[in-house]
Amino acid sequence: MTRVRFAPSPTGMFHVGGARSALFNWALAEQSGGTFVLRIEDTDAARNRPEWTEGIISALAWIGINGDSPFFEGPYFQSAYEEQHREAAAKLVADGRAYYCVCTRDEVKARTGSEHKGYDGFCRDRGLTEGAVRFRTPDDGVTVVQDLVRGTVEFPNEAMEDFVVARADGSPLFVLANVVDDIEMRISHVVRAEEHLSNTPKQQLLWEALGVAPPTWAHVPVIVNEKRQKLSKRRDKVALESYREEGYLAEAMVNYLMLLGWGPGDDREIMPWAEMVPLFDLANVNPSPAFFDEKKLRAFNGEYIRALPLDTFVARCEPWLDPSWDRETFAKVAELAQTRIAVLSEITANVDFLFLDEPVFDQASWDKAMKNAAVEILTGYLARLEKVNMDSESLKSALEEVGAEHGLKLGKAQAPVRVAVTGRTVGLPLFESIEALGRERSMDRIRAALARLQG
Repeated sequence: MTRVRFAPSPTGMFHVGGARSALFNWALAEQSGGTFVLRIEDTDAARNRPEWTEGIISALAWIGINGDSPFFEGPYFQSAYEEQHREAAAKLVADGRAYYCVCTRDEVKARTGSEHKGYDGFCRDRGLTEGAVRFRTPDDGVTVVQDLVRGTVEFPNEAMEDFVVARADGSPLFVLANVVDDIEMRISHVVRAEEHLSNTPKQQLLWEALGVAPPTWAHVPVIVNEKRQKLSKRRDKVALESYREEGYLAEAMVNYLMLLGWGPGDDREIMPWAEMVPLFDLANVNPSPAFFDEKKLRAFNGEYIRALPLDTFVARCEPWLDPSWDRETFAKVAELAQTRIAVLSEITANVDFLFLDEPVFDQASWDKAMKNAAVEILTGYLARLEKVNMDSESLKSALEEVGAEHGLKLGKAQAPVRVAVTGRTVGLPLFESIEALGRERSMDRIRAALARLQG
């Protein structure tokens, strides 16, 4: 049975690259009826914070990976397997596949004459009974890694030093702990980021030395920014949580992340998870770097927002609506707003004018709209608002008449009215906005704008 694992380290944020790897593993588990094993790499005490672990679990649940599924198992914690790690190190020594070493880095440097050369094997045959444990790598030949994404990758053994697998106090290093955990959990496939490829020959040697056939490897491409630099939390927006808080839909994020390095083989891009899973194939993952294009993600999200049933859209907007705002009023303009926002957090700026005593004026919008014939347009429209029917078509016709009196087309005539009523040059359709706001409140705002212009 296919058993994949996702083994993040708590870092206080969940990287979009990690989310992509998790989704690839999840797709593989689901399409094969296998198991997705969540294992938290928590042996670093500085990172072993419960809230960070909860953040990982919450982020995974947001993109649909959680214990509600029969494919999910865990979370397990690496720290719970320390005894097995120590036993594995002892076995390697007992079998002659590893040895104790007491060399310091300065001693190695003194013997090799270079700080860039690896360990020189000084303790290999000294028969020590204590110290750090070093794995005895082959002296010649190559370690061949069969990778579903990258094909056959060969690593010359002479380029690998005898690497440390356990410290002098017996505590394991990641390279050993990771292998032992995978063996204990019967992991059949390791699907992870390209940056781990350099560790793979060491881990494969450890699997073999411990008497277990290595898993199937797949190293997915690195994710880069627009400058083709690897995404960095110090420079780029990489936290999955930040996209969730901004109002990206989980289904849009999942769709986009799945296409970072893989595609269904046709021209489709917008497609639900259920359609992607049966098509997913690690052999079709492109090993070249994958560009994380936030503009494209935003476009994806807009598509998903527009596809929501209206009542679902209204419910999804709830976290961004002030509790004091009248929901019936919001419902009147929700359908209009749904076609104009790309992330849910934008709903606030689109509808707040309906609920505030006066609009929040964007100064740049004011400066742009309130010039030339703005006073005349506002004055003329105010007079018509006193008696016009309060439906969008009548409101539009009234402003067209005012504009025509001043030689202006509707687009130019509505700019000062829009800013007076909503505070911004961009937003919901103007006349539907006035209809929802009501006659008296709309007139009050135009009067206030005139007073500001004339005073």
